[in-house]
Amino acid sequence: MISYCTNVHPAEDVDGIVAQLERYALPVRERLGADRLGVGLWLSAPVARGLADDATARKRFRAELDARGLAVYTLNAFPYGGFHDEVVKQAVYRPTWTSKERAAYTIDCVTVLADLLAADASYGSISTLPLAWREPWTEHDDRRAAEAFDQVVQAIRSTGERPIRLAVEPEPGCVLDTVADALGWLAGRVDPEYVGLCLDTCHLAVSFADPAETLAAIAKSGVDVVKVQASAALHVEKPAEAREALAAFAEPRYLHQVRELGADGVVHQSDDLPEAWADLPGEGPWRVHFHMPLHQEPAAPLSTTTDVLSAVAAGLPGEPHVEVETYTWSVLPDAGDLVGGIAAELEWARDNLVREGVSA
Repeated sequence: MISYCTNVHPAEDVDGIVAQLERYALPVRERLGADRLGVGLWLSAPVARGLADDATARKRFRAELDARGLAVYTLNAFPYGGFHDEVVKQAVYRPTWTSKERAAYTIDCVTVLADLLAADASYGSISTLPLAWREPWTEHDDRRAAEAFDQVVQAIRSTGERPIRLAVEPEPGCVLDTVADALGWLAGRVDPEYVGLCLDTCHLAVSFADPAETLAAIAKSGVDVVKVQASAALHVEKPAEAREALAAFAEPRYLHQVRELGADGVVHQSDDLPEAWADLPGEGPWRVHFHMPLHQEPAAPLSTTTDVLSAVAAGLPGEPHVEVETYTWSVLPDAGDLVGGIAAELEWARDNLVREGVSA
């Protein structure tokens, strides 16, 4: 089942989460005419801690989901908290995988997901950050992170019959910047039965990686694609002609990494859109880490990378969880109605990805 990620909603307590599911997820399901709707839950660390400590609270929360026809296959445990603060930027990568807090939060999410997991799910997935922002990072940090993953795996092994799997999500600018970085780091450090890859197709597109070559490398690596975040980046073929159009996307809350593909194949990088004009040559195409609604094509000279998403869907091995993750609705220029937007994205995903082999 294709889910939509609830990190688009700002609530950071259980009552608030339930209220926002009532306000948004329920009418989305009804608009789609579906008996059930997949929701990829984002739970802040305090919420996850409270639920993990209280089995009765988990049972009540599960009942609230069931009553609204909402099914949970996956959690997004990338943001620890404060994901809708006025300024998030690099704070989203903290705490890192070197910290006790990150491991404890992820273990709490494991406990919660084990009780929320949909009855027809063969496994549950939890996506997580690519260790940390790229600096500072040392070999000692590598060891500490690997030990933290091992702690989480030990917790997963005690959860019951259906496995829960971590999905590490490479992102531009981080320690694991690309899929190749993630494959290299995971190999030999983690148990592949429980830890695999979260393939975010916006991030993949921003890196200018070839989808077919990426999928072939994953297949050879022995690392599973546990989860796909169905997302699209902003594409600009001629940046010099798009200054005014891009200015509308240079907003202060989230980090919008930019990559430029040079004529020689070299990928140049900038850590945020407002800095890109000074950092990049501006001669080749740009891709911007700004999650764009899947069903919307922005006005020229801008476009999106849904072609990368479609190419990934066509070649995906196995049946990973698929989560539509457009968390940027609150900062989009002219975003419009959120219920209508989420429903339209899910319709687009159903019409364009299911036929490529993704499970509905």
